[in-house]
Amino acid sequence: MPVEISPSVASILSTPPTSPSHSLPATPDNCFWGYFDPAVAPALSVPSGSTIRIEAVTHHSGDAPDLMFDEGIAAIWDAIDPTDRTPGVHIMTGPIEVVDAQPGESILVRILEMTPRMPFGSNCAANWGLLYDRFGKERITIYGLNDLDAGGFGRSASPMFAFDFTERPLYDLPGVVSAPDEEHRSPFSRPVQVPVRPHFGVMGVAPAGSERISSVPPGVFGGNVDNWRLGPGAAMLYPVFHEGANLFVGDPHFAQGDGEICGTAIEASINAVIQVFRVPDISVDAPVLLRDDEWITHGFGDDLNAAMRMAAEQMLNLMTGPIGLSEDEAYSLCSVAVDFGVTQVVDGVVGCHAILDSSIFVSTDAN
Repeated sequence: MPVEISPSVASILSTPPTSPSHSLPATPDNCFWGYFDPAVAPALSVPSGSTIRIEAVTHHSGDAPDLMFDEGIAAIWDAIDPTDRTPGVHIMTGPIEVVDAQPGESILVRILEMTPRMPFGSNCAANWGLLYDRFGKERITIYGLNDLDAGGFGRSASPMFAFDFTERPLYDLPGVVSAPDEEHRSPFSRPVQVPVRPHFGVMGVAPAGSERISSVPPGVFGGNVDNWRLGPGAAMLYPVFHEGANLFVGDPHFAQGDGEICGTAIEASINAVIQVFRVPDISVDAPVLLRDDEWITHGFGDDLNAAMRMAAEQMLNLMTGPIGLSEDEAYSLCSVAVDFGVTQVVDGVVGCHAILDSSIFVSTDAN
């Protein structure tokens, strides 16, 4: 038997998912823009184990409105007051109340399916990117999906064209729309195929406290973690700070590399199927991502040293708690068996992650 984080998580991950019984479309009534606020009323309330069809819209749709807008997305732009798109930038769908989830417990979210709402996405080399001081400008690159399969995704996305952002002095207004300008849309210099890694850049629960906070920096509640591994087949454990947890999703991506250094991923609107569970028998301090045999902890901080230290401490906690190792044993394994990486460096609070292949834990029943 493989080592598991908890009996309830093991049961959840071994059970075939159910068909969707709920739906949460991205509409002005079901979306909020630029913030996390525990006071936002649930858009949907479901019991543990529910499967939900949910739509998530990228806040970068305005980079190529001729390709990335449809009637529903235009309605969100038209209906949500620009003065209420603050203090952050992301469009979130939700929140979703998980009935009976209590503070001090966890919820687990399984990503079952993801399909593109439309086959185009935008990458912005922005003023918040790591090397903006080198380039001194902002540039949009529009990507298109290749060889669409029956599920909506091919294996790759290719850059279609790019242009310098000139609608404003800086890309500092959530929802800005760049008017299509064929004259200034430049083709990429050579063919490129980027592997598709669909995922949610933003997913999390209502943060502790009662104040509205920006959607940009991630935290122990999740939010803008920007880990490309949070896609189909993965699941994330989140701590619960308020009754019902109040889960939100947003910031969908077609692909991203670790670091996300120019400022964004391939930002694109995606429809998904997720399943949510109350997990009362384990408490986590920050998001823990489960993918195949991988256990992935996250750390956040003002610099990479702080973020990596937190990711390491979260991994130590995981191995000494549910697994039952001593701290000395866990610390050794963190150095010889755990891969540390930089999740992102562009969200104000930087992120690191630690990846452990849990198959290293040999069953005590093995001969």
